[in-house]
Amino acid sequence: MAGSSVTDRVAERLGFITRVQSFSACHRLHSLHLSDEENKRVYGKCNNPNGHGHNYKVEVTVRGKIDAHTGMVMNLTDLKACIEEAIMIPLDHKNLDKDVPYFAEVVSTTENVAVYIWDHMVKLLPPSLLYEIKIHETDKNIVIYRGE
Repeated sequence: MAGSSVTDRVAERLGFITRVQSFSACHRLHSLHLSDEENKRVYGKCNNPNGHGHNYKVEVTVRGKIDAHTGMVMNLTDLKACIEEAIMIPLDHKNLDKDVPYFAEVVSTTENVAVYIWDHMVKLLPPSLLYEIKIHETDKNIVIYRGE
């Protein structure tokens, strides 16, 4: 483009940043809206009355313009602090059903954990920056939530 500077073009570019964080927690898949028999049928061994645990891996992705002056979409130190507040403090080494009030009436599926994390991260980040929450419950089970 004639007449535009490199700085102007860079300011228009979008970038994605993903920060990966792991946390450990236990839970029991059990819906208050289902009978005990239905819960056992729907959730199987994950409905064990004593619960079970996971080492979750969460990927938090933000999307935004690459700042022409800093070269960043967001400072990773700030993103790390948001993850600490929204994920690590409330969820790490917790019984999700007993220690996190949100899950008292919401089944602690990985889908709902992703929604919980989204709802808490979006309050801490600048508007429209959060793009995706991806949770690896196991190596084979992965949930993606984009706020929809």
